[in-house]
Amino acid sequence: MANYKLDALSVFFPAYNEEKNIENTVVKARKILPEIAGEWEIIIIDDGSKDKTAEIAKKLAKNDQRIRLISHSPNMGYGASLKSGFYSSRYDWIVFTDSDGQFDFSEIGGFIKKQQETNADLVIGYYLKRQVPFYRKINTFLWELVVFLLFGLKVRDIDCGFKLVSKKVIAKIPKLESERGAFISSEFLIKAREAGFKIVEIGVHHFPAKRKGTGAHLNVIIKSFVDLFRLWRKLR
Repeated sequence: MANYKLDALSVFFPAYNEEKNIENTVVKARKILPEIAGEWEIIIIDDGSKDKTAEIAKKLAKNDQRIRLISHSPNMGYGASLKSGFYSSRYDWIVFTDSDGQFDFSEIGGFIKKQQETNADLVIGYYLKRQVPFYRKINTFLWELVVFLLFGLKVRDIDCGFKLVSKKVIAKIPKLESERGAFISSEFLIKAREAGFKIVEIGVHHFPAKRKGTGAHLNVIIKSFVDLFRLWRKLR
């Protein structure tokens, strides 16, 4: 891992009701970051949690000035969390991943290696074996088919929550609009590709979620499709 290192890296973790996981996730990342980045920061995006997520995050930030907390009140959705993370990151490279332990942060070394070998602007993960119910896999397949038919975007896993992104991508693409729903990842990749940025993929291991997410709720799915077709009309 140490052969592939960035000068500086911002890491952010979107979190909603993750009091059982957030400390372990941050501590693991903090151990790995000195090996892969000269300078680094960790940003915890607490999206209006109703548990002790923010309290734990404040304690972590108090003990290390490289860790900081951004709080949303009320809950604003995954898209809003990604935007807060992207737009508040200080360094030239940004990585985000889930805060609930579904990914192994130590695999970030592979992302950096891939970027330096390919000179990519975005290195996006794809699931080697996605640990979700079969119906979720069907939903994802149908979503990605519609995205491909409308925009020609073909990647293995649009919504995989482990990505390494150059800050110049965030600076150049049109402002992200999506807040709620699964559309944010699709919007981000569509706009990045439209702007001419290079996207490469890397396989990542995926572990079962420790609690039920909100991404498969009907209202979330409907909102995502509304946003998708709105962007399609805008880019035509």
